[in-house]
Amino acid sequence: MAEPERDKGRVLAIDYGTRRIGLALSDPTGTLATPLCTLPRRRGKRPPTARILEIASGRRVAHLVLGLPRAIDGSDNSWTEAVRDFGRRLEARSGLPVHLVDEECTSVEARARIGAIGPIGRQRKDKARIDAAAAAIILQEWLDERRPAEASPVEERSG
Repeated sequence: MAEPERDKGRVLAIDYGTRRIGLALSDPTGTLATPLCTLPRRRGKRPPTARILEIASGRRVAHLVLGLPRAIDGSDNSWTEAVRDFGRRLEARSGLPVHLVDEECTSVEARARIGAIGPIGRQRKDKARIDAAAAAIILQEWLDERRPAEASPVEERSG
């Protein structure tokens, strides 16, 4: 997969699941990740790669970030290779660099964040929001790792 590098342009993150695919998008400066949407996935059917690429193209995405599932001990699990394979196919079809990011506990964290907001509604809608929120967590971690170290986030002005 691609080496991490910082280009101008948005970044699309993908939380690739067996039933749903959560998407999140960065702002144009590559500073903030926001949940975008969740795409349904049907068992035994191909993933909605064309729809993901359509979204990436329409949002002027420069990089793709794909959450990589692992076992609790950090080793590969039964789903890891399927996600890697999806990443290779996505990179080949899109021409965009695909960065794999450990997605450990992102769904748990997303569930906690969504629950902290309060009651949402139907369970299916909640699960879709959790997948998009998990993608945003994956993306924010990736963006934060690449942000240049700054002396201070607030500039001091005189005058």
